[in-house]
Amino acid sequence: MSAPKHLDPRLLRAFVAVAEELHFTRAAARLYVAQQALSRDIRRLERELGADLFVRSTRQVALSAEGERLLPYAWRVLAAHDELLAAFGEARPLLVDLNSPGLATGRRVLHRARELAPEYELMARFESGLTYAAGELLAGRLDASFGRFAGLDPVLRAQLDQQPVRYEPMAVVLPEDHRLAALTEVPLAGLAGETVYAGAGNPRTPEWTDLARRLFDGRGIEIAPPAPLAVGDEEFQRIMARTRTPVLAVVDFPALPGTVVRPLVDPVPLSLVSLVWRKGLVHPGFDALRRAAAQLADEEGWLRRPVEGWISAVEHNIIQAHK
Repeated sequence: MSAPKHLDPRLLRAFVAVAEELHFTRAAARLYVAQQALSRDIRRLERELGADLFVRSTRQVALSAEGERLLPYAWRVLAAHDELLAAFGEARPLLVDLNSPGLATGRRVLHRARELAPEYELMARFESGLTYAAGELLAGRLDASFGRFAGLDPVLRAQLDQQPVRYEPMAVVLPEDHRLAALTEVPLAGLAGETVYAGAGNPRTPEWTDLARRLFDGRGIEIAPPAPLAVGDEEFQRIMARTRTPVLAVVDFPALPGTVVRPLVDPVPLSLVSLVWRKGLVHPGFDALRRAAAQLADEEGWLRRPVEGWISAVEHNIIQAHK
């Protein structure tokens, strides 16, 4: 076994979980990660150490001699790591961007994380777009955010980590007297000939405009040109009443006076929402945030893609890379 120059504590936690459970499925459940992700972490640790840590068969998992040798060291390293985090963890709150106050996914994850780790301060921020939030993450002014990771510039993605949380069904916000407002669901074909606002020109949300282009391509739906950024419900409602332009949104988008929110169907377009953070983030409340996201995704079936669901090719690649 050779000592690497750097060793991610997350890999040691994966090793200890499997060593103690001697079962990959139970260890993955204990860590709130996918079994494929856990196996990938174990393989990476074995590569970095230059040793096989487990003896695997079709029926059982056992520690190898090198695994037995590593285990007491791993326990001591993780205990020291946890002690360090506990000593400095209350120095500042964990700052979590929820994008905007009306969106449910990030808010529910944050509420669950507060229940899991009431001893830590997890504070909400609202930065109105993942592209803008990504810059704040890299500058250290935010710790985590939620949004469409697949739509970020590759240069930004390379500096960030992410955990898929939800296939969020998309919707359209319509004036209440729009020709489609009487429908309970709006077929995508019904938007043919319409011009739909999807944040074009908003420097905070180009990832959302990118998704709209991919969804509307070949369907006869136009993206509305840039418009003045409406900040707050009152301004959004005023601009929408003046322009009467449908707005691409998600199903949890809050209905405002004079508007209706209608799910899109045939197919059901999905936006892959991820929990996103800067690489190397260390904070004692962050583990609770990740566990909360994994718990809710499992309980609510957020990552079960409906048969009739549509995702873009880049979202598909993000999911495949995470497995």
